[in-house]
Amino acid sequence: MPPPTHAAPTNSPASNDSAPPPAERTVIFLVAAVQFVNVLDFMMVMPMGPDFARALAIPSSHIGLIGGAYTAAAAVAGLVGSLFLDRFDRRKALAVSMLGLVIATALGGFAQGLGTLVGARILAGVFGGPATSLALSIVADVVPPQRRGRAMGAVMGAFAVASVLGVPLGLELASRGGFRLPFFAVAALGAVITLLAIARLPSMRGHLHKKGDGFHAASPLELAKNPTVIASYVAIAMMMMSGFVLIPNISSYLQENLHYPREHLGRLYLVGGVLSFVVLRIVGRVVDRFGSAIVAAFGATLFGVTCYLFFVVATPPLPIMVLFVMFMLCGSVRSIPISALSSRIPAPRERAAYMSIQSSVQHLASATGAFLSSKLLEERADRSLVGMSRLAVLAIVVGALLVPFVAYVEARVRAKEKRRDGDEGVRVAETVAAPEG
Repeated sequence: MPPPTHAAPTNSPASNDSAPPPAERTVIFLVAAVQFVNVLDFMMVMPMGPDFARALAIPSSHIGLIGGAYTAAAAVAGLVGSLFLDRFDRRKALAVSMLGLVIATALGGFAQGLGTLVGARILAGVFGGPATSLALSIVADVVPPQRRGRAMGAVMGAFAVASVLGVPLGLELASRGGFRLPFFAVAALGAVITLLAIARLPSMRGHLHKKGDGFHAASPLELAKNPTVIASYVAIAMMMMSGFVLIPNISSYLQENLHYPREHLGRLYLVGGVLSFVVLRIVGRVVDRFGSAIVAAFGATLFGVTCYLFFVVATPPLPIMVLFVMFMLCGSVRSIPISALSSRIPAPRERAAYMSIQSSVQHLASATGAFLSSKLLEERADRSLVGMSRLAVLAIVVGALLVPFVAYVEARVRAKEKRRDGDEGVRVAETVAAPEG
């Protein structure tokens, strides 16, 4: 698959109206399906926290360790993967990652205590982290920049679909067959989708060059010398950490502090997921038209207001359904502009390395937030949590700091693309003016 061709600037109205070709839509659909399994494997653990905490005698305040184990392992795997993933066909690398994730997910269903469950989640993170970076690399390889915001919105829609269908279904399966059943169900679904993706995705070797063409994969050290890359990683880290000081504990907070019924928990994720799916598609188009910095600033503001009303105010002034949906929408509004922008930074030969380190940064920041929450939270005798307001204030501050970094990265990326388009124009003019013979 050849690398994406250079196109009109992303804020060009004409480019926003261009429709993706059928082959491009097929790749996006398959990658979104793979990402759905990957996201569902990660997401279902959080709302089921109280279930396996009771079944395996795990303190509620330690639930963050289970989510943190996955993200920490994915962070290490992302760093290691950055050393070699760009040397392989993207389809084959994705197949290996997803098959490993399927096996690790199934092992979670056999957990006998905190130690074995954490071990299974570590193994899932080892394969899930590279799977995410490869999925995003495939989208960036196939989709040109002027449609990439829309494409990222579609792929990131896997998060919403996992919420709409997967999380409520997982909670229902856990209530009927115990916490083990959702692990086995997701592993079976993952096996089917992985085989389908292997069969239908084309070979993706366009980022590779023949020997003698001077190909070499980018090294982490090479990427680390680029200030645009560093700034993008900082913005991503702030987004993930600000979310994951809260996300692993929301289910326990709702049930134990706000006394929200366990049997209605799936309804929250269903409504939030449906609205998030709609908003993701809208946000992708808005990013293509107006740029990432403006949308990221709006997302940070919405996130701060929602966290304050949901976790800081002693008695939430809005219904739990409204606040929970607002919190989920914040994830959509903050993630799409950063994902679309970061896909424009690396060259094809360094894309998987860049995405692998980005995945590592995401998961390391998520793990930091999850581990920090387990240290700052305390559990009362009635299993309610103490300290959520402190975590929310921390999340608000960290979430606001990402905005200037996004603005800086966008300015650098636009300047680079302007120089590139100018250089291409000069080469075309020189070719036309050159005498024949």
